Amino acid sequence: MGAYILRRILLIIPTLIGIMILNFALTQFVPGGPIEQVLARIDGGGDSIQAISGAGDAGIGQQGNDTGYVGAQGLDPGFLAELEVQFGFARFVCEPGFSGRPSARATECVKELIPAWERFFIMMGNYIRFDFGESHFRSIGVLDLVWEKLPVSLTLGLWSTLIAYAISIPLGIRKAVRDGSRFDTWTSGVIIAAYAIPGFLFAILLLVLFAGGSYFRWFPLRGLTSDNFDQLSMIGKVLDYLWHITLPVLASTISSFATLTLLTKNSFLDEIKKQYVMTARAKGLPENSVLYGHVFRNAMLIVIAGFPALFLSVFFGSSLIIETIFSLDGLGQLGFRAAVERDYPVIFGTLFFFGLIGLVVGILSDLMYVWVDPRIDFERRG
Repeated sequence: MGAYILRRILLIIPTLIGIMILNFALTQFVPGGPIEQVLARIDGGGDSIQAISGAGDAGIGQQGNDTGYVGAQGLDPGFLAELEVQFGFARFVCEPGFSGRPSARATECVKELIPAWERFFIMMGNYIRFDFGESHFRSIGVLDLVWEKLPVSLTLGLWSTLIAYAISIPLGIRKAVRDGSRFDTWTSGVIIAAYAIPGFLFAILLLVLFAGGSYFRWFPLRGLTSDNFDQLSMIGKVLDYLWHITLPVLASTISSFATLTLLTKNSFLDEIKKQYVMTARAKGLPENSVLYGHVFRNAMLIVIAGFPALFLSVFFGSSLIIETIFSLDGLGQLGFRAAVERDYPVIFGTLFFFGLIGLVVGILSDLMYVWVDPRIDFERRG
């Protein structure tokens, strides 16, 4: 098993590099960029897409613009050069013996564009040291920014996963034991209907019904805590936190029951029909002893071993719509704003960090398989 884990760890390196190369290459063909964002804001508060498509607008033109940026006409070329250097697209090369600060104002210095391949190697060199830089538009480190948004995504991901497991596993076992009964039929109808309901639509329904929309005002509209959270007692803080997360957690969990419940049911049905279960029943063992002492361990192999991957998918698959509806500022909002603003340090820093975590979780999933069923030997299979 040790050799298998070592191979998987070594495989992380080329896999992560491949992910970064692919995404970095894609961004080279996507219109717009952080400099276009700055120019669009200077021009009137638009975004980079408007700046690119607005060549015919007043004050914006391509003719006579030797900077390469639409919308840059009329701006100081030195200012544009400083922007390119600040965002890592260029550098100042100064004459030998120059002792001042390299800048566009220094006549001894000239701007030199940095090719894409070199920028990629510089970025990866920093990321290997876990130096993810700062956001272009927020003046805060990428990791600090992620840490700031983490509580929202952690809340939604952790509670959604735990609730889904706590309900789906007992329900799936019950459905397997009573396969074909009325209970099995109507519960299947309920969970399939819940799976078919879009999360954002269910979220709006919850707000309308229980958050002061048209009926009841039982839950708050936004945020994870109240304004007076710091003044509450420990019990008060816990209750306030649970009060705020009830609706968003329900909205993000509603569609996750179906897959897990049916997976549990089918796994139990496969095991119940095997010979060892019939033998255990023939010996006179109680039904609960048969189900939870013999069947459970084998039937739960796929379900339990998949917990790390499921949690990761829920945790990092933060729903932008859910966060927007409930005014939660989490990783979903962070990723959306970074993509719109072309905030490359945030985009690539979080991609590297979370990609690394995802690959490590993949190894943990394999270890969970071995822990649940020691008969599995990945090394021998390899």
